[in-house]
Amino acid sequence: MQVMKWSVIALAVAAGTTQMAVASSQSESKGFVEDSSFNIFNRMLYLNRDFKNGADSSTDGYNAKENGYIEETGLGIRLMYESGFTQGTVGVGFDAHSLSSIKLDSGRGRTGTGQFATTDDGRGDDTQTEVGGAIKFRVSDTVLKYGNQIVGSPVFSTDDARILPEVATGTYLVSNEIEGLELSAGRFTAISRQTATGRDTRELTEANIVGASYSFTDNFSGAIHASDIEDHFKKQYINLNYNLPLADTQALNFDLNAYRTEDDGRKLSGDVDNKIWSLAAAYSLGAHKFTLAHQRSSGDTGYKYGIDGGGTIWLSNSVQISDFDSKDERSWQARYDLDMAEYGVPGLSFMARYITGDNIDYGSGVDEGEENEFNFETKYVIQEGAAKDLSFRVRSAIYRANNSTNANYSSDLNDLRLIVEYPLSVL
Repeated sequence: MQVMKWSVIALAVAAGTTQMAVASSQSESKGFVEDSSFNIFNRMLYLNRDFKNGADSSTDGYNAKENGYIEETGLGIRLMYESGFTQGTVGVGFDAHSLSSIKLDSGRGRTGTGQFATTDDGRGDDTQTEVGGAIKFRVSDTVLKYGNQIVGSPVFSTDDARILPEVATGTYLVSNEIEGLELSAGRFTAISRQTATGRDTRELTEANIVGASYSFTDNFSGAIHASDIEDHFKKQYINLNYNLPLADTQALNFDLNAYRTEDDGRKLSGDVDNKIWSLAAAYSLGAHKFTLAHQRSSGDTGYKYGIDGGGTIWLSNSVQISDFDSKDERSWQARYDLDMAEYGVPGLSFMARYITGDNIDYGSGVDEGEENEFNFETKYVIQEGAAKDLSFRVRSAIYRANNSTNANYSSDLNDLRLIVEYPLSVL
């Protein structure tokens, strides 16, 4: 992996020194200050999770269910500054961020929603702040960044499912020298959890990643990525996406995602031997979209992720509660989306989906596992005026498993989330 990683970096840098395009991003640079931006992103999250099997005074590794439920409200404030690049052959720039969480409501016995760190007396921290930055260089359409950053690769993806995102520390290169082709490579040495201010609260050893994506046509694209998470596992990922226009307001889309994961070195994530794939077919008809998806896991273990980022599971049936990724699990999804813009209410949308999984292997002497989840979501985004882009979202989930003791995610539960987001562009 080390050889492959640096060979791709060399290819991307070499591409940046050739005249593959008439104009590049760097040649059009206006300057460090002139191209800079400063944005403030606010997210408020109320999360209530009701455990249907009742209270549990113990801690199951994620939730302290002393009252039979967890319930917290938090506010996350992100200050994101991105400079432009200096002019010249090699552009230099700098990005900086401040991530702050504010506890609006919590309490002993109902903490554990993943929004705040927990104090010694079992309460959520009132406030937390994490600051960081990264230096960046650009040659033509190739950018190399070193420092603290939010990453979105299928094999190394920082999670953003609560009020603040995870942040990784390392070097990341992305090259777009050839139209339709994106090459990426990176080396990361730390990643922080969403509730922590330390640089490496996940205790990452070292993560080397490499990837390529290419748009063959306007309607067909593919991607291949690989990672080596030292002493944990090695992972490969592929994606194929095909869109078939049928009429002005109709289209079919097919999306295939697949991972292969095997343990590595000291096996700090335990034994890992898994293949998992998902295939989704979506039919769009005006304001309506109907989706069917199938996902299948095989191998000696279930799918493993987390040390490589809490968002590193780009699969169709990774939803609000469960990822449907246990050993030998087979799952099916039916989903419906509605965009109310065509009915005179722009900004309003609805989504409902049902996922069922079976054939889960929990080991000898345990019945075959089954799990089911129903999700409903509605969202409204203000379209104009002083509050433009302010959004309100309601997410609801009902999760049931036939064997809560061995269920991969939690016992039977109902989950309700109210999310308010307000992005502000200052520069």
